[in-house]
Amino acid sequence: MLYVKAFHIVFIASWFAGLFYLPRIFVNLAMETNQHSVERLLLMARKLYRFMTLLMIPALVLGLWLWLGYGIGKGPGNGWMHAKLAIVVLLIGYHHACGSILKKFENGQNKRSHKWFRFFNEVPVLMMIAAVILVVVKPF
Repeated sequence: MLYVKAFHIVFIASWFAGLFYLPRIFVNLAMETNQHSVERLLLMARKLYRFMTLLMIPALVLGLWLWLGYGIGKGPGNGWMHAKLAIVVLLIGYHHACGSILKKFENGQNKRSHKWFRFFNEVPVLMMIAAVILVVVKPF
């Protein structure tokens, strides 16, 4: 079980690295006017999004293995797990929202400012803080 947990943490940390960095690319895309720079940023964003998706899948599979296979978070007194799973669902939604935003940039349809993306970039930070507190502290 410890290897499953260790690899779950590795894939979660790697997925989050992408969730933190892709919106930073969006900030730059929203500010950039040079077409050559825009194309380079779009290439970086596409490659990062594909890689993030590949990291997300084993993170989720290993988490399910810990929950359903080893029973972590099952039974009474594990309300923290339900809250954490809600955060995971929100993170999956955020991941897919990043993909939708990327398509808008690719199609020249972005209407949001770099300031909006700066706030959007903080969402996974807040969700990570909440998830870590829930898993470590287990407040309920």
